[in-house]
Amino acid sequence: MPPETPLTIDTPLPQARDHRLLAPMWHTAIVLFVLLGASLGGAHGIHPLTGHSRIPQYLWTISWEWLVAGFIYLGIRKRITLRELIGGRWANAEAFLLDMAIAAGFWLLAMLLLGAGAKLMHLDQGDKLENMRHQIGFLIPRTKMELLVWFLLSTTAGICEEIIFRGYLQRQFAAATRSMPAGVLLSAVVFGAAHGYEGGPRMVLIGFFGLMFGLLAWWRRSLRPGMIAHAWHDAISGALLRVVK
Repeated sequence: MPPETPLTIDTPLPQARDHRLLAPMWHTAIVLFVLLGASLGGAHGIHPLTGHSRIPQYLWTISWEWLVAGFIYLGIRKRITLRELIGGRWANAEAFLLDMAIAAGFWLLAMLLLGAGAKLMHLDQGDKLENMRHQIGFLIPRTKMELLVWFLLSTTAGICEEIIFRGYLQRQFAAATRSMPAGVLLSAVVFGAAHGYEGGPRMVLIGFFGLMFGLLAWWRRSLRPGMIAHAWHDAISGALLRVVK
């Protein structure tokens, strides 16, 4: 047999796979149960390992996200490779720089749209901002060491959450409905619903953020730009919240 052609970031994924389930539906049901169950716990203030230091909570979250991503890998490994799920590899430095530029442009546009959305929903008002700080206070880094571990958590979120939501759920929903727009929309809904600790109004805004990430992944046929933008968004958000706090 001829050697398999390696995927690059510009290599279109096989069209035949677009409407093929990545894993059995029972596997998807377990993933949804775990994500939404954790979100429900967060909405009720259940945060494991919270205390004087944020580091145990960060390390717990890092481990949890990698476990979910690992469970997804176990479910898809017989039908698609992890490299295919992500969208191939960078063929050269130019491809890497292109993704960096796309991630930067996407992030700036997303911040403008999210800012407009927050204003329309009146989430930029003083009482709403104070409520947000109260809801996510258990995550805000306070010391330099906590900030360093926060950056590690942000990197994990960028990788794992893009694999979970845009790599796995988006394509699984698209295959189940035979519609990529439906897959993008449904994965965005789950992304918003998975952030119960943020409170209802911000869950809607986060769902919109997930929709933008889903469209980016669909357009680029790769998770890499989204992973980059997701990681530095979380990193910058944590650093700014630390300053504000």
